[in-house]
Amino acid sequence: MQWEGISEFVFVAENESFTLASKKMEISTAQVSRQISALEKRLNIKLFYRTTRKVSLTEEGRVFYQHCRSVLDGLDAAERAITNLQSKPQGKIKLTAPVTYGEKQILPLVNNFVKQHSDVEVSAYLSNRQIDLSEDGYDLAIRLGKLSDSSMMAKKLGKRANYVCASPSYLDNHGIPHSIAELSQHSCLLGSSDYWHFSELGKEKSMRLKGRLRYNNGHCLTDAALKGLGIVQLPDYYVEQHLKNGDLISLLDNYRAPDEGIWAVYPQNRHLSPRIRLLVDYLAEQLA
Repeated sequence: MQWEGISEFVFVAENESFTLASKKMEISTAQVSRQISALEKRLNIKLFYRTTRKVSLTEEGRVFYQHCRSVLDGLDAAERAITNLQSKPQGKIKLTAPVTYGEKQILPLVNNFVKQHSDVEVSAYLSNRQIDLSEDGYDLAIRLGKLSDSSMMAKKLGKRANYVCASPSYLDNHGIPHSIAELSQHSCLLGSSDYWHFSELGKEKSMRLKGRLRYNNGHCLTDAALKGLGIVQLPDYYVEQHLKNGDLISLLDNYRAPDEGIWAVYPQNRHLSPRIRLLVDYLAEQLA
């Protein structure tokens, strides 16, 4: 389908004048005339009766006009629909996030976002497994720490700190460690890894530790620390409130590892729709 001349044809038909059509379209009368002539030649029909005083449609022109008018109305409706999508976000968003961070930080913010935008639908899957976004049809993933997949686009939403801490009762009974080397003399509460990460003299350092409790769940590790069972290293969203309340005491702050990035990740070959971009911007604003 060739579109050249369609708009000019409709404007001339509705205004019964090449001159009026050219003024409304803000192009020259000669250009309108050329487009109509080319259209008639392409269709091999005469669309207008032309006199010095008036332009009127032929029978073929009237039939053609009715269809062209419907087509242009449809294009106008399509353009308005896209404009409305951009001004008022609507549609589905499929995202994934780590389990605990998703529960505590991301999904409460998503709930607030959905409350503000009633035409947006969100489907969220929480998993600590790194999901293939393209293969599984996800629009967005929230990732923590260093990014390993260079094929993805990413926007930094914020950062998180990891704290080494213990309860006042544990420290009263076992003393306060003043260096990372002294951790070997303490009961450490371990997660899925034996290694804790620190920064010493400007360099990142990992230290392997031992402990009699090992849980792959941050809530359980926090509970163990609160009950005086040892020293723990956990992200801020597990322990921040307990640190503020004095239920846990932050240790070895001079050795704290650099903050880790919180990222919104999406496939490189996927256009970021207005609703997804709005959600990403909202998360960045809230997590900054």
